[in-house]
Amino acid sequence: MLADEIKKAFGNATDLIIRPFIIDNKEITLVMSEVLGSSDYVNDFILKKLLTIKFNSNDIGNELLNFIPTNNGKILNKFSDMTDYICMGFALLLYSDKEALAIEARTSIDRGVAEVNNESTVMGSKDAFNENFNTNIGLIRRRIRTNELYVDGMFIGKNTKTKIGILYMNNIAIKKNVREIKEKLEKINVDGIIDTGSLKTYLDTKTSLLFPTIISTERPDRVSQALLEGKVAIVADNSPFVLITPTFFIDYLHTSDDYYGKAINASFTRIIRFIAFLIAIFIPALYIALTTHNQDILPLSLFLNFASQRESVPFSALIEAIFMSISFEILRESDIRKPASMGSSVSILGGLILGDAAVAAGIISPIMIIVISISAISGLAFSSMEMISALRWWRFILLFLAMFFGLFGIFTGFIILLASLVTTTSLNVPYLAPFSPFIKTELKDAIIKSDNKKIRKRNPLLTKNIIREIKK
Repeated sequence: MLADEIKKAFGNATDLIIRPFIIDNKEITLVMSEVLGSSDYVNDFILKKLLTIKFNSNDIGNELLNFIPTNNGKILNKFSDMTDYICMGFALLLYSDKEALAIEARTSIDRGVAEVNNESTVMGSKDAFNENFNTNIGLIRRRIRTNELYVDGMFIGKNTKTKIGILYMNNIAIKKNVREIKEKLEKINVDGIIDTGSLKTYLDTKTSLLFPTIISTERPDRVSQALLEGKVAIVADNSPFVLITPTFFIDYLHTSDDYYGKAINASFTRIIRFIAFLIAIFIPALYIALTTHNQDILPLSLFLNFASQRESVPFSALIEAIFMSISFEILRESDIRKPASMGSSVSILGGLILGDAAVAAGIISPIMIIVISISAISGLAFSSMEMISALRWWRFILLFLAMFFGLFGIFTGFIILLASLVTTTSLNVPYLAPFSPFIKTELKDAIIKSDNKKIRKRNPLLTKNIIREIKK
């Protein structure tokens, strides 16, 4: 029997419910997953309705489909489809040895719409994505209320069959970008995709070794804004993060708060973030270069001050910087992974060890603690963990260049960094736009932000429909 085959296919799973009934002299078997399906829904809207049915023909499947109230029912005749629908939370009504009616009876096992954790804002919206696919799509559609918002779906993963949604504005986005994303996703042939984080590996460009080219966000308003600019969003079931592509370097200098306040305030904070970007990478290397190779550039009093602080330190400046940087990374990783119940004990302990104790023991000079602390804190001005990791790698690269070549090494590292940014692309779009290539209209919302009413055009790299205004 078909029910026995399904039971065998699931390895006699204990959460699989198989219940035969005799309805109007016809044997109908209910098959569903106890953990994925809603027993209340099945009892109240399926089984109670079945008790009153009278079959008038041999076409039992269509009669059941028309009789039972459901907005998502389908007649199945393939065994693989039946097992797939059970795994998706559907209830099956087996009425023959070859066919079954699948009725959506999913139970709610998500955590609901919660507040943003990683990208908090002062004035922006507070709702965040969760692990429910439909909820995430709904949060976006609630903001973009137009039929031009297209959602193309597919399933990825041999075992997980993860539902993927590709969102784009049909009247804004370039169709070539959408097709390229679909082609990359269709080529994925793996056992499973757990969430959007797994997808980034397959979508990320090969031109960038360190800097992120795909934004992962938990904010529906940020995704909605990106869609209106002509970008493409990728939603995955069971993932509270949505991917945005293509992205630019300046996107990591922007936050949602920039669009809720005055332009002059947004411009100031963007400049601060850009300065933090430079400090995070160059300050430790600059200190090492000036104290080891290019001492003649420093004023004599400042150089003597640095020398007196390092007089009792037995290690070179490079060893000091590496030790402090690694210690900070260990402290930051411990702070991220620790349970919330531990409070700030790790931070306090780390601050004591890396601060007063290290200086008192003569292992680290006070100025090195200041330099590394400023550099590390500047890196935390960005919410993207991948951007923070990129800054970390470039900090170490420039540290070694400064130690061996001084200011010339820093200048060489800067040229390499600039070349890396210029040659990086995201979905075949230049990463450093609108500076390279130069797009004059996009400078109004790059680092220095203009008033919203003055931003009348979209990025021509993302859309051919560049006019934002609606003429009356």
